[in-house]
Amino acid sequence: MKFTSLLDIAPQPGNPRNSEGAFLPLRDGRIAYLYSRYAGESAGDHAYAEIAAIFWDGRTFTEPRILVRPEPGTDETNCMSVSAARMQNGDAAVFYLVKHRGVSSEYILRRSTDEFLTLGDPVRVVSPLYPGYYVVNNDRVVPLSDGRWMTAAAIHPSTMNYHGQRDHVDGRSKAAFFASSDDGRTWAQLSDFIALPGGAHSSSGLQEPGLCELPNGVLWAYFRTDLGRHYESFSHDGGRTWTIPQPSAFTAPCSPILVKRNPHDGKYYAVWNPVPETPCRYRWTKAPAIWTGGRTPLVIASSDDGVRFGEPEVIEDDPGAGYCYPALCFTGPGEMLLSYCAGSETLGDEMCLVRTRIAKIAL
Repeated sequence: MKFTSLLDIAPQPGNPRNSEGAFLPLRDGRIAYLYSRYAGESAGDHAYAEIAAIFWDGRTFTEPRILVRPEPGTDETNCMSVSAARMQNGDAAVFYLVKHRGVSSEYILRRSTDEFLTLGDPVRVVSPLYPGYYVVNNDRVVPLSDGRWMTAAAIHPSTMNYHGQRDHVDGRSKAAFFASSDDGRTWAQLSDFIALPGGAHSSSGLQEPGLCELPNGVLWAYFRTDLGRHYESFSHDGGRTWTIPQPSAFTAPCSPILVKRNPHDGKYYAVWNPVPETPCRYRWTKAPAIWTGGRTPLVIASSDDGVRFGEPEVIEDDPGAGYCYPALCFTGPGEMLLSYCAGSETLGDEMCLVRTRIAKIAL
């Protein structure tokens, strides 16, 4: 593997966190990178955040430009977890999570006819049909072979306090799937929620789901858990029904995996953290001084069929850092741009989520 680090988007005063991005090739040959840019003092998940864009011409990156902000005068507090797509009519599209004051959220699509110079009106992809808090990760919107667009969401149920306000979110989530048959103009929930089997003792449930389509048209969904492995489920009818979630071959801490197919060579690539975070993980080694969630090393593996993956190669393995929330952009057979959170105690970061690294990889 040939690894070339291209850019670190580092935290700085007034910009305490840069995280969770997605790429999109543009018509003029440049590549746009969109990401969550926090402004203010807090780097917490629910702090004020915007969607920023930088552009790469193969040599240098531009300075960031803000694409989306929480709407002034509303209860919107945070925009993050971005995906990007080239829609069937040629529009460039940005998808992002909007968090509201309290414990509710929704997932939004906005289209651009001028390569992200301007954005159109918002379209709701995932709305709070049931009370709760919805989560969709970055780089999670998938085009299917039948022409539909599809994404997966986790719902964390919320509870009501004595004043009739929802003020608490359950960490255990269920998953649901949303699709569009008209190139993203309208979206609908495809299935009932799916959950971990009743015998699984978990504090996470099925968190941060993702999905991809296998060569035979079967849909494969994957989920992070706190059980030492990613869980998986399959749909043979286009996402309307799903198999009971079961442990997958991918061991991990409670950290997301990303699986995507490279259109240049047809191979599937998985990026994840393979070492579970157990109570004795740091018994014989020094624990990092910052929060990492056990998210090191970060590895990549490939597969011809999306089922049998080869031996993983290590991308980064600093024990004092955490690597997570990857995004992929394929530039050729076995060639890709990869972004991921890469906060490190060596670099003086307060946690692994505050810094994003963009790298070029050839396998």
